[in-house]
Amino acid sequence: MGAKYLQPSTVFLLLSTSFVVPVAGFTLRGCQISQGNATCHNLTAVPGYIPSRVRALDLSSNKISKIHQSDFKNLSLVADLNLKRNRVSQIDAGAFAYLISLKILNLNRNRLEKLGDNVFDGLSNLTDLRFNTNRLKVVTSASFKSLTSLKFLDLSNNKLHTLQKLNLILQNLPNLETLSVENNDITTFKSWELTKSSLRLRSLDVSENPMAVFRITEDIFPNLTWLRIGNTHYKKNMIWDVRNKTFLGQVSTLDISEIQMAFEDIKTVLECVNTSLTSLRMTSMKHSLTALINVSCTIPTMSTLQLRSNRLTSIFSDVFQLCINVTELDLSKNYIKKVLDDAFRPIQGLRILGLNHNKLLSVPSAVRNLPALAELDLSFNNITRLESQDFANLTKLRHLSLYNNLISAIKDDVFKDLTQLQYLKLQTNHITHLGKVFKKHLPNLRQLHLNNNSLTTITRGQFQGLQSLQMLSLQDNKINNIENGSFIGLTNLMEIRLQSNNIDKKALESGGFNVLMNLRRLDLRDNHIKYEDTSPLPNPPFSHLSSLQTLAILGQHRRGKSYLPGNLLQGLTNLSELSLRNDQILYLPKNFLIHTPKLQMLDISSNDLGDLSPDFFSPVPNLTSLYISRASLRSLDFLIDANLRKLVYLQARRNTYSVISKEVIESLPSLTDLDLQYNTFTCDCDNLWFLQWVKNNNQTQVFDAYNFECNYPSDLKGTKLLDFDYQSCSVDIDFICFIATTCTTVIFMVVSLTYHFLRWQLAYAYYHFLALIFDSKHKNKDAHYQYDAFVSYNTHDEPWVIRELLPKLEGEQGWRLCLHHRDFEPGKPIIDNITDAIYRSRKTICVISHRYLESEWCSREIQVASFRLFDEKKDVLILVFLEEIPTSQMSPYYRMRKLLKKRTYLSWPQAGEYTGVFWEKLRQALRTGEDPGGDRFLLTVRDAP
Repeated sequence: MGAKYLQPSTVFLLLSTSFVVPVAGFTLRGCQISQGNATCHNLTAVPGYIPSRVRALDLSSNKISKIHQSDFKNLSLVADLNLKRNRVSQIDAGAFAYLISLKILNLNRNRLEKLGDNVFDGLSNLTDLRFNTNRLKVVTSASFKSLTSLKFLDLSNNKLHTLQKLNLILQNLPNLETLSVENNDITTFKSWELTKSSLRLRSLDVSENPMAVFRITEDIFPNLTWLRIGNTHYKKNMIWDVRNKTFLGQVSTLDISEIQMAFEDIKTVLECVNTSLTSLRMTSMKHSLTALINVSCTIPTMSTLQLRSNRLTSIFSDVFQLCINVTELDLSKNYIKKVLDDAFRPIQGLRILGLNHNKLLSVPSAVRNLPALAELDLSFNNITRLESQDFANLTKLRHLSLYNNLISAIKDDVFKDLTQLQYLKLQTNHITHLGKVFKKHLPNLRQLHLNNNSLTTITRGQFQGLQSLQMLSLQDNKINNIENGSFIGLTNLMEIRLQSNNIDKKALESGGFNVLMNLRRLDLRDNHIKYEDTSPLPNPPFSHLSSLQTLAILGQHRRGKSYLPGNLLQGLTNLSELSLRNDQILYLPKNFLIHTPKLQMLDISSNDLGDLSPDFFSPVPNLTSLYISRASLRSLDFLIDANLRKLVYLQARRNTYSVISKEVIESLPSLTDLDLQYNTFTCDCDNLWFLQWVKNNNQTQVFDAYNFECNYPSDLKGTKLLDFDYQSCSVDIDFICFIATTCTTVIFMVVSLTYHFLRWQLAYAYYHFLALIFDSKHKNKDAHYQYDAFVSYNTHDEPWVIRELLPKLEGEQGWRLCLHHRDFEPGKPIIDNITDAIYRSRKTICVISHRYLESEWCSREIQVASFRLFDEKKDVLILVFLEEIPTSQMSPYYRMRKLLKKRTYLSWPQAGEYTGVFWEKLRQALRTGEDPGGDRFLLTVRDAP
């Protein structure tokens, strides 16, 4: 169906494919593999076609409902298995037994209610198991017995009710270090309900449970350093009962966020960790935050205090008066509008301060009193201006975040004291000009983020003071002018992002990039750069960027068609990645890449190229990745002679070609990943080789090939390419063998039946044919007779011929006869002797008897003679019957029977009858002329039988 007529050469190709080793290829339904990692989508079961070499398997966000015992049979190398966001409700015992290398198993967000015995058999190397957000209620004693190496277990958001269920888990996990049972239905925590031996747990999360009692009477957590116990879902106060303060004496990080507990009990909790606590989180607390801070800050070892989402509006001077040892303070996600000048004066050692996601209108002057501050986060506030003294005295500040504010004005000397600053984030503000902000200060700045502002011009020397800068982000501004010398001083700059601005070819050719000698990455996508022809530029914009490795240019959206100057890339001798994506380019000059001999990645997608010349790729023999999607390409045949033997990845989506030839694939011997999605394929025999190649799982992965659709012929439009029945294109060997066998049998039967019933007729026809040949050879020769008659007889009748015929005709009447035993030429083929004898004699006398009719050679003699009679129209044949022979016995000799019906013949008289008349009539027959009608009346006539 849908197949074209096959030419002979195509048929030969199909017949010879079994003798040719093809380039290997493979595709996995719904799966992609990259660098040993497999990701699969749109599945209802674990696929059985994952290659055994895969080391990480991502099956997340599918509709898998059951894990069968043999699902992972050949995946012994997988170390990371992700099954989250499925519908798994059942796991067979031993389903993971083949995953002997597995270390991480993620079963989050499924529908598991029960874990049976031996469900994790074979996972002796597993270290990380995640069961978050299931419906787990039942756990058997042997569920986890094989997980002897497990260190991390997350059982949060399930339906575990009691510690007894938890104990069944813990008693088989001797090396467990981190356990989370957050948001289950555990109502009490009593240490005696757990295993009697000490646990090696270092981290425990029992928060968000309706826990009425937290009671520890034994030292079962000697190694615990991280504890979270908040219980928002329980509206009553939880009872805290830790009999000995040393039972939690190793806890260094404590999270009591949203805890429902009496204030005095909270103090008791903090007393339990008084000698070890270093980090305390109190998010969304119900009690007086100031009182909680005062209690917390009395712990001499505490250095990190997180107070997120506590609805603070102001920070007064007495809030942190006891927090002299705090070095990290997180006040994010509050409603802070006001911070008093001396609010942070007590915490002179503060190194990290988070004030992000608040309502600040300006930089709080209180931060100037923090000489040790190294990180300050003021992002997501309402700051509009940066004043000269905002960051005074912050000489140790290294990270400053001011993004997502309303900053429109910056004083030139605002950063004068930030001599150690390395990271500055000013993106997503309203900055229109920079003035002299970066001309003198920030000598150690490495990253500057100014993207998503309203900058229009980069003036000469604007970043002159940033001699250590390595990354400059200016994308998503309105820059349309780059002055010559704009980047003076940026001698160490390695990356600059200028995409999504208003840069045109004039700004590009201004010479602004010439000083960036160490630049490695340059992004100029989505600007207004457009060229009307391919004429060489007098001053190529990148001629001094010999260190540049990655360049993305143009990428304009719906700004009309464009060309590229032939020398645009001049100077980029070390370029390895080039993106010309979405440029609406109509033509690429033949020698465009001659300046980039080290190019490895080329993206020319989303252009209007139509066709490409193989010579275009000649200067880049080391190309490993090529992107040519949406390039209006009508064929991939240019790859045949492009010499891209090192190409590993090819993306060629959404073009107009419909056939992928064998020569294209074989010209890319290193290809491992091929992406041809969303093309318009032809479902006929022209794509037969490609279809067969895709299904040979070995080297090249064809992404999403199972979803390739037919566009031609019309009756197959919308069907899947790999569902096309290509059997109609190939020769069915089994069918051919069946036909051949059948024909052979039929022919054998016909021959057998014919021989049995018509052997004489066939024999006569054969000799008839031979006689015809010999007659045609001799009938036109001039008549020159050596004999009066040739006598044709059977050897059994030779006595009659010798005793009766020969004496009468030669002895008495004087005729010269030709006898085969006497006159045939020795060594000459018999058939030639017969033919010559008949044509050298005026007459042929056939002495016919039963024996004569059975003789092969006699049959040939009478056939040659009869051909001479009828074809030459001469009366040259005399029939002498020695015996009475019924006509039925002469049926196979059709010509003789025909003779008998139309002519007279002589019969040898019966015993005792007078023979004189016979010899006289024979003499007269020999004397008659060669006219077939002459002298017939002289013969004694008898009716033909």
